[in-house]
Amino acid sequence: MRDDATVTAGDIARLAGVGRAAVSNWRRRFQDFPEPVSGTSSNPLFSLNEVEFWLRSQGKLDELPFDERVWQQIRNSTDDLQLLSVVSSVACSLVGGDADPPAELADAASRLAAELGTRETVEFLYRRYVETNSRRVQVPSAEVAATMAALLESSDTVFDPHCGFGGLLMAAVDAARRQAGRVFGQERDAAMARLAAARLAAQGVEAEIRTGDSLTADAFPDMEADAAVCIPPYSERGWGYEELTNDPRWQYGLPPRGESELAWVQHCLARVRPGGQVVVLMPPAAAARRSGRRIRSQLLRTGTLQGVIGLPAGSAPQSTQPPQLWLLRRPGDHDAVPSQVLMADCELEDVLPVWRSFLKEAKGAISIIDLLDDEVDLTPSRYLPKAVIPPTGNVDESRAELAALSRKLADTVPNVLQEPRALTMTTLGELIRAGAVQLEQTPMRMETESGDLPLLTAKDVTLGRGPTGKGTVEVGTITARPGDVVIPAITRVVHARVLTEELTLGPHLFMIRVDPELFDPHFLAGFLRLSAERTASTHSGTLRIDVRRAQIPRLPLNEQRRYGMAFQQLEVYERAIDETARIGKQLAAQILEGLTVGSLQPVTD
Repeated sequence: MRDDATVTAGDIARLAGVGRAAVSNWRRRFQDFPEPVSGTSSNPLFSLNEVEFWLRSQGKLDELPFDERVWQQIRNSTDDLQLLSVVSSVACSLVGGDADPPAELADAASRLAAELGTRETVEFLYRRYVETNSRRVQVPSAEVAATMAALLESSDTVFDPHCGFGGLLMAAVDAARRQAGRVFGQERDAAMARLAAARLAAQGVEAEIRTGDSLTADAFPDMEADAAVCIPPYSERGWGYEELTNDPRWQYGLPPRGESELAWVQHCLARVRPGGQVVVLMPPAAAARRSGRRIRSQLLRTGTLQGVIGLPAGSAPQSTQPPQLWLLRRPGDHDAVPSQVLMADCELEDVLPVWRSFLKEAKGAISIIDLLDDEVDLTPSRYLPKAVIPPTGNVDESRAELAALSRKLADTVPNVLQEPRALTMTTLGELIRAGAVQLEQTPMRMETESGDLPLLTAKDVTLGRGPTGKGTVEVGTITARPGDVVIPAITRVVHARVLTEELTLGPHLFMIRVDPELFDPHFLAGFLRLSAERTASTHSGTLRIDVRRAQIPRLPLNEQRRYGMAFQQLEVYERAIDETARIGKQLAAQILEGLTVGSLQPVTD
């Protein structure tokens, strides 16, 4: 192993079994903590030997695990741009593939495979690579892959034309559990395709993975698979529109230049047999863009599109918008054209029951005729019945509660003096550089739907509720403590919340920790709410927060506390307004229902 092997703060956290925030604390608290040997101020690199010695001397590490030593040996053998090529070559060498990695790396990986097993070693290398490049590498979650695979019927052959690391194909095999005889995939990146092939081979799956762009360099022109799954690249304008204008795959119409996803849908349909299934994870815009309405219409008229299921936001690896599952079947020559399709919005765990209910009982079915208007909008929420919350209680009780809330509302308004004051401002970034404030950002992608660890999600922060996410300790997991300020990184309305208990944070969150001798957290949170919104960038109505640019006044601690108390009172007032509005709407609904069903009568003076 190279003596100059380096590790990141995230690597150190994983070795010690702590969060990144703990490593940041160690750097500040312990003068003997190793200094960075390279990297940047935002991503410093430390000597692995020095870190290992320090962790052992502090009683935080008994022995550096062998798998970690192997990974650091591989990682430090090349630069970031070539790392995937090296990892894939090492993985291929373990399964007898055509690869020639450096001898010392192949030997180290072989010894690890003798200890863990080939399958576990290949998956370990894959996970470590993805964790190391979590900001650049986009992979579907295990839950999304399993859901898509579960929608497939028993299939001898499954095809993924944009297979990445092979996650969907592995899920398809797991769902069929050896019913799928062979899987086929194509991937643009040669190293990624090699690693996908190694992962499948390590699982004992008969797979054929080829390199190239499926649209412009189709490696399986004669393929007729039983099923296809795909998460296509979204919003690509250079997908081959000019050179593929007369391509025979466009049975439903030439995909518009800006509708690359519809090209992938038709490619999948062209590569399955008549009657073959296709499941594609699509961006929500593909259901409603005007330019694609002709193709959507043909998919409906021919009975090819069987259903559209809206999923929660963040389910797609390349977008934070709520994606959709399009469920299709290539029509046979004598198949009857169905008159209905499924339109549904649901959580991932409900997708399969919803689909089966549609097939068995036509539950959630929408007439195709109702969809064939000028827009051919396939957005499920447009056709779903709106949830109606029946009024509770009686009118007199709601009227009395509204009156009481209204009387108290004015008393909750913060007591402020209308007198201008010049404030000397600084930025949060400057405070971070000065060491007065510590900033941590949680990973953009984390498991939040399974696990034993309660996670505070961005939605929880926005709604002011406790943690509803469920996950496990991952690389970059951050545990916040009382007094820390958390703010969503991507949101529609900015909320900054001061925590009152220790909580583990989910994805898309900034955590700001202040020195209580220098800053009042409520003061900081109050100014962040408006300043972060003013400096945020916008995309499709969503704010992308850059907290480092937020403006914070320079004030002594006693003044900060005065502002902090006012901001806390303002939150009480805002909650009172929301509750008053809720009771007011409830009363209106009760009166409307009572008048229309005959339980109430109007009174005239």
